[in-house]
Amino acid sequence: MKKTVISLLTLCLVVFSYGQSIDEIINPGEVKRIETILAADDMQGRRTFTPGIEKASAFIEDEFKKAGLQTFNGAANFRQEFFMYESKTSAAKVVIDGKEIPDSVLAVFSYQPKVSLTEKNDIEVVKIKAGDKFGAKFSEYNQSKKNLLVLVDTSFKSRLKRVRNSNKVSAEPGNNMVLFVFGVPEAATFSIELTNTVEKKTLNNVVGVLPGKSKPGEYVIFSGHYDHLGIGSPGEGKPHDAIDSIYNGANDDAAGSTAVIMLAKYFKQLNNNERTIIFTTFVAEEIGGFGAQYFSKQLAPEKVVAMFNIEMIGTESKWGTNSAYITGFEKTNMGEILQKNLKGSSFTFYPDPYPEQKLFYRSDNATLARQGVPAHTISTSKMDSEPNYHKVSDEIGTLDMNNMAAIIKAIAVSASSIINGVDTPSRVDTKQLK
Repeated sequence: MKKTVISLLTLCLVVFSYGQSIDEIINPGEVKRIETILAADDMQGRRTFTPGIEKASAFIEDEFKKAGLQTFNGAANFRQEFFMYESKTSAAKVVIDGKEIPDSVLAVFSYQPKVSLTEKNDIEVVKIKAGDKFGAKFSEYNQSKKNLLVLVDTSFKSRLKRVRNSNKVSAEPGNNMVLFVFGVPEAATFSIELTNTVEKKTLNNVVGVLPGKSKPGEYVIFSGHYDHLGIGSPGEGKPHDAIDSIYNGANDDAAGSTAVIMLAKYFKQLNNNERTIIFTTFVAEEIGGFGAQYFSKQLAPEKVVAMFNIEMIGTESKWGTNSAYITGFEKTNMGEILQKNLKGSSFTFYPDPYPEQKLFYRSDNATLARQGVPAHTISTSKMDSEPNYHKVSDEIGTLDMNNMAAIIKAIAVSASSIINGVDTPSRVDTKQLK
């Protein structure tokens, strides 16, 4: 009887200590501190290739250092650097059926310094017609390895600005050219003369490691992306403040980066992880997921046991507080494991309620998921009605710090059996990926 009482007392003390430690590290005050820095105006919207993204990286690196993490693969620092090629068109002359087309309706994607093409060359004319799904068609043509002249119907004129202002970047630039022309219906004859400036630039993810004790060769990843959209035009999307032009990205995805930093500090303090934990914030998610793609190539996918990608957790989910959803819930049993570990708590993980949005393939989990890794994104964003998504109004004042802290704690607790080697999620069946 005495032994039973002592055991129960010990268990109570352990639980009490566990609860105390998690609240000391993961709390609304710390959420606000990190968010306030990452989503500040002086970060300039954290657009890729800007001083703002460099400043954000330096902050996250410092947080990883303070947490006591190790660098990835013995690197000199927490920066995981890679190269991208950026192209800017400095001169364009396009004539279609005898009429010169103004630059204002052109969007060029080419990494060749000089382009000179006519209908007599190896080039195909294709169309994005009224009623087409613009996003799908744009991606298909933009990723083509052929020379394409793409004629875009006038019904998509609202897409012109975003396409023209998008980053023209590639990790592996091809020799082809894709030219989008808005508002021109036909092209029997044409000539295209382009001059492009192509620069090789350095980008970096921020990666920290907490080595596992008994299973160091098995990895659990916590990730988010720290880039956003940068600076737009004054008054964009914010009628009450005509001079604001900064896309602060407080929810998208300073929220995810905040969670990664706090989870790193928490698990480092626990210091009982049997599997190795990798904490990473990705760059260039908004312009094509290039950071996650590079990161994924540095790991053997069979060694990655699970990936928790955290994206936009700053607002309430459709079910209210103390809840979040998991993209691709049905593709592995990872969600079931997380729910089991939260049994008896007030928090609930739900399957993704927006399957038509195909969110499983739209965030930084997708690259590893396509290789069979149980890699899922955790989010609360109401993707059918999120009022500040990709707007300058995505600022810190729109976030619920208390709920964010609760979500991060739920992720920490629910991941415990995976991190400690007790549970191993099933793999994604790559044959059934669509």
